[in-house]
Amino acid sequence: MVLRKAAVAGSFYPRFKPDLIRIIESSFLDNEFGPGALFENSREESRTILGGICPHAGYTYSGCCAAHTYLNIFKEKTPDTVIVLGTDHVGLGKIALLKEGEWETPLGNLEIDSEITEMILKKTKNIIADDSAFIGYPFGREHNIEVQLPFIKYCSKNKLVKIVPIKISKYDFELLEKISEQLANVIQSSSKDIIMIASSDMTHKQPKNMMNPQNDIQEMKNSDLEVINAFKEFNPLKTFQNAKNTTVCGPQTITTLMLTCQKLNAKTCEDLKYYTSYEKGGGTGPCEYSVGYFSGIIRI
Repeated sequence: MVLRKAAVAGSFYPRFKPDLIRIIESSFLDNEFGPGALFENSREESRTILGGICPHAGYTYSGCCAAHTYLNIFKEKTPDTVIVLGTDHVGLGKIALLKEGEWETPLGNLEIDSEITEMILKKTKNIIADDSAFIGYPFGREHNIEVQLPFIKYCSKNKLVKIVPIKISKYDFELLEKISEQLANVIQSSSKDIIMIASSDMTHKQPKNMMNPQNDIQEMKNSDLEVINAFKEFNPLKTFQNAKNTTVCGPQTITTLMLTCQKLNAKTCEDLKYYTSYEKGGGTGPCEYSVGYFSGIIRI
């Protein structure tokens, strides 16, 4: 059996289960940056939310932002399968999925939905099965999909929720159009309740004036606002173009999510929360580096 080990447990999030649960729950309960409410149970009603955007930094910084997306998705209905659209910080250069096996988390392993991965592979030649994109050196150290998984496992409660990890390393809008159509076809033809997560942080910035960074922080927020506004307009091309003009690390994941949901007859893109790591760290004093975090959902 293929097992993708938890590569960033102990760095991006706690290695041990009690500590991990503690930081996830504190992310939900945070009244300033988080939703201010603990996820408890799904209402198990009909699905209106098809997917969402989540950041993928260390939980101390981005966990509260991610909690908004997961709370909204899972309180509506616990899905059968979560397709996680991951970006690429390491240089893979492909669009690849993990076909089968399990992905380790400190809260318990998540099973790959091999039924859905098989359907995807039959529908397209643009997405390939490649274990090496996820396991071993150098790509096994990629964190952006992995950071989503403890939240998924935590919110799953007692239900067996499976995942489909897809790493997207291409920035070709026409290609993203093609794979989104193929993903939409798979979701429509499956009897399972499937939602999607686009993993992406927003603008990354090293302030020019580290001792007085307020102008630099405002600049990065303005850049992110252009991307967020295009998302709220439900304009995938504009979102893609605006994001590519910034240091947003997942223009392709956000755009693929939007295009796929569009083909599934989604109607609205909603923003939930935005803040910077500088603000999360206190928002005063010097700043060597800051990253924007955004959570949003797409609804029928």
